[in-house]
Amino acid sequence: MALGPVRPSPLVEQAAARLRAQITGGAWPVGTRLPGETTLAKELGVGRSTVREALRVLAGAGLVRPRQGAGVFVIAVEAAEDWPTRLRRAAVTDVYEVRTAVEVHAARLAAERRTPEDVTAIEAALAGRRAAAQADDAAFVDADIAFHAAVVAAAHNPVLTDLFTEFVPVLREGLVDLLALTGLRTADPLTGDAAHEALTRAVAAGDADEAVEVLRAELADPFAG
Repeated sequence: MALGPVRPSPLVEQAAARLRAQITGGAWPVGTRLPGETTLAKELGVGRSTVREALRVLAGAGLVRPRQGAGVFVIAVEAAEDWPTRLRRAAVTDVYEVRTAVEVHAARLAAERRTPEDVTAIEAALAGRRAAAQADDAAFVDADIAFHAAVVAAAHNPVLTDLFTEFVPVLREGLVDLLALTGLRTADPLTGDAAHEALTRAVAAGDADEAVEVLRAELADPFAG
């Protein structure tokens, strides 16, 4: 199967797409050594630097791997999904289970490490959640997530913060849908307020065990999160 020259701009993306098609289409099976940069550049009608960047794209996708002094070899025929993509495809319930593990641990650390500034931020987020009581479900969920983000931030662990941030888009969509389906806030516009206040008090008091118990009980019911 001939590669054929690519059209101008964006050359790297086009070159990577052509090379990816060769791999996923079976022209270059796993274990195959790709033609050299000069050969690929000639077939694609681009410069060697463009080929080099395109190969880096494929390496980042987990399709190829360079071997020192031996060339570039195909190691997979399907691109590995990045973390955000995997999360978008995951079931909300699966994401929620992992979120619980992250947040419960973060709550313990927050109670142990919180600063006066952290407590102020959490209290402000609680006030923001209460202020959103009469807002629509999407705005309320945003305020709720902001509260939980403030607790996670108080743990002072950037990895936990990053993990929570990655979960947010999927969580937001799932929680908005859940509220819309159940109409839970029709009867209680500020659903879960007591638990959020209790978590705020536990973190402020430095009571790690209480913070964990409160949050674990709250997140056990996704409608209360």
